[in-house]
Amino acid sequence: MTDTTSDISTRRGHRRRDAVALTAAVSVAATATAAGALPHGPAASLLCAAGLAAWPAVAGLRARWSRRRDPAPPPSDTGAAVPVRAPGATVPAAQPALWRMRTTVQDAPGSLAALCTVLAEHRVDILSLQTHPLSAGTADEFLLRAPGTLTPQELTDAVTGAGGRSTWLERADAHDLVDAPARMLGLATRTALDSAELPLALRQLLGRCTIRSVPARPLHGRPAEPLPAEGVLEEHLMKFRDASGGSLLVGRAQLPFTPTEFARVHALVELDRRLGQRVPDRREVLTLPEGDDLTVRRAGPDDLAAAVAMHGRCSAATLARRYHGPVGDADAYLRHLLGPHHGRTLAVETASGRLVALGHLLWDGDETEVALLVEDAWQHRGIGADLLRRLVAMAGEAGCESVYAITQASNTGMVAAMRGLGLPLDYQIEDGTLVITTRPQGEPALRTTRPAATSTESPGPG
Repeated sequence: MTDTTSDISTRRGHRRRDAVALTAAVSVAATATAAGALPHGPAASLLCAAGLAAWPAVAGLRARWSRRRDPAPPPSDTGAAVPVRAPGATVPAAQPALWRMRTTVQDAPGSLAALCTVLAEHRVDILSLQTHPLSAGTADEFLLRAPGTLTPQELTDAVTGAGGRSTWLERADAHDLVDAPARMLGLATRTALDSAELPLALRQLLGRCTIRSVPARPLHGRPAEPLPAEGVLEEHLMKFRDASGGSLLVGRAQLPFTPTEFARVHALVELDRRLGQRVPDRREVLTLPEGDDLTVRRAGPDDLAAAVAMHGRCSAATLARRYHGPVGDADAYLRHLLGPHHGRTLAVETASGRLVALGHLLWDGDETEVALLVEDAWQHRGIGADLLRRLVAMAGEAGCESVYAITQASNTGMVAAMRGLGLPLDYQIEDGTLVITTRPQGEPALRTTRPAATSTESPGPG
């Protein structure tokens, strides 16, 4: 395992986690009961089909610790010798590159043909093409396979010379090779099975974007104006009604949204709203070293009462380590944490249904935050370490590139749990606040578990 330590005391925009927790504690509204839930079976299938006929938010309450990882220095900076090609050796051919490109052309005969001609002259293959009619021209979105020797600037200049304007270019991967209808079907399936998948599905559909879930009634301030049922489309912002009764805001600064993208997002959001809150009912048994069996399962809004009761059994010191300060409104803050659009939560409960631990995986833009809370009487028994391994594995399955934990430098238990992952770690320290970041790729297998026996007893707050 490789650990690297960096000092971020000079970086701007970093806020102490205690301020974030207190802000969240006084700013999150009570989540309303999901409305319009449909039955499973044929009705749900018809809804999926109807939503897809139109094909063709979560980080708002937590301040983001903006952390960049500098690329490796050139060999001359490290003392390593620069590789020298042997005389007469063949230079390896550059591998073709996949690009996603969007450019706007005049809505006139021959405009698209001119663009395709110049791409052919540069030996660029057009793998797929979608057109988005706009009020001032047409936005053409391409999936391209270009020679590896063609630079992004050369490609952009060629498109501009053919009449394209406001050109946007981004590297693509094999996932972009799936045609648009099949891709929408896959995203709709993910959304229908799990409420927490909606933000991930939207990011996969739109690329880089920010998603924020706004409560219907904030604890302080005036309630927001209700949104129309069809949503609102602005140049760089889309607004929709959320399943919780609030609103879902989707923003993208670098590229305006098109009416076609708005229709696709609306179909997914409407599917999520109609189906109501959905949490997969998967349970596993965690056997402690002393032989006690606990159940690990996904948690959701229905676990609010049990989570509040567990908070009441935790000591002030335990809560301070988790939230880095007093939590004056645990009820509202837990509603935020248990909301499916903010991430995923794992709960650990006893055979009687008493909640003894919570682990949160919170979507935060391109990154993901992990946080743990274990009731005092159940600490130092491996529960937190097991939850952390499961959460990091879930982040990897969801395609998250990095996972970070914000804690106190004195919290040796959390530090030990992160080190126990067996993954490379990055430490950032500022005024006693410690941010530990890792990457889920290569996450070792979880400890052996077995499915929990099905019980007819509903879990209670204990």
